[in-house]
Amino acid sequence: MLNRRTFVISSVLGSVATLLPQIPFAATKTDARFILVILRGALDGLAAVPAYGDGSYASKRGALAITAPTQKLDGMFALHPSMTNLYQRYREEELIVFHAVASPYRERSHFDGQDLLESGTAELKGARDGWLNRALSGMPASKGRNTDQIAVALAQSVPLVLRGDAPVNSWAPSRLPDTDADTLQRIADLYSTDEHFATRLQSALAADGIAGEGMMGADMGGGKRDPLNGFNTVTSAAGTFLAAADGPRVAVIEVSGWDTHANQGAEQGQLANRLRALDQGLETLRTSLGGAWKDTAMLVVTEFGRTVAVNGTRGTDHGTATCAFLTGGAISGGRVIADWPGLATGDLYQQRDLKPTLDLRSVFKGVLGQHVGVSENDLETRVFPSSRNAKALTGLLRAV
Repeated sequence: MLNRRTFVISSVLGSVATLLPQIPFAATKTDARFILVILRGALDGLAAVPAYGDGSYASKRGALAITAPTQKLDGMFALHPSMTNLYQRYREEELIVFHAVASPYRERSHFDGQDLLESGTAELKGARDGWLNRALSGMPASKGRNTDQIAVALAQSVPLVLRGDAPVNSWAPSRLPDTDADTLQRIADLYSTDEHFATRLQSALAADGIAGEGMMGADMGGGKRDPLNGFNTVTSAAGTFLAAADGPRVAVIEVSGWDTHANQGAEQGQLANRLRALDQGLETLRTSLGGAWKDTAMLVVTEFGRTVAVNGTRGTDHGTATCAFLTGGAISGGRVIADWPGLATGDLYQQRDLKPTLDLRSVFKGVLGQHVGVSENDLETRVFPSSRNAKALTGLLRAV
């Protein structure tokens, strides 16, 4: 995974000719864009989307309860007060909130939970590739263009969900200092007679240039310890890539830091700050997409939820069901989809967690089928094998 700056150092070592990404990207049949955002660490769904209308909510949540929500979605659910931009998307009917949702995983290991979330299988180690990579080959291609590298991972390495036989790209902001234009020109001149190498050099420079334009004025983030620092930078670049006429049509963004075992907070505190940064980053992505927003579906998911009750260190432990968000100009939003199980002790999973009532694969299938055109047969047999009990949700997209 290289950009303009990392290219310079690697070229000195003579090792980049086969590593540079192929830019520009190809496009699919339609202008549909799909973005998957993975929140690693297990987001507390009852914090992001408090079920304030449940009679057991306040007593079960204790110090973590948001009892006077300001961003009500309906008589049962609200958004955390930090998520003002997503609330605006809800009001403009561009956001669907899913609650009591989970993958088939029922244990509480981050590693295994993320593996199952990204592989799309019903059991651990069920596949070595990811469901989104398998879906790429099922997306219809337009005349004169193919589906090579229509997907990009904005991460230091390609996550499991995008690994597989279908070719994909990756991009991440460089931590190296800028290289001056004169040095870049000298390298380009040196390899100008090598058509294979020169083409890839120009592709890499073009990719970094596109991303750089999108990051102009973006918040680069202050410190290095918070995984959400620089999130605006990544989302701005993602939007710029996907907005380009010959850019990718699928992107995956991941951000860690959601494992709130201690000092979680309620309206204010550690988690509130993270939700605020997430909310702002998603808004940056929306604005950087420009006119492409109307053709976009963006899904925000996490590996599992957290315990309903607060623990001894004023945080929450690993749980089961959680919430997910589907937003975009292509979404038929302004609603919550939830078969609510309740928060009374007898209604909880193993008497401690929010009980799952919606399979995340049903959401994935609904978006892939209705938005990017993957066939039902592909979804049931290749993309999500052994998942026929998880029926695709319908009506998620606006009528065209």
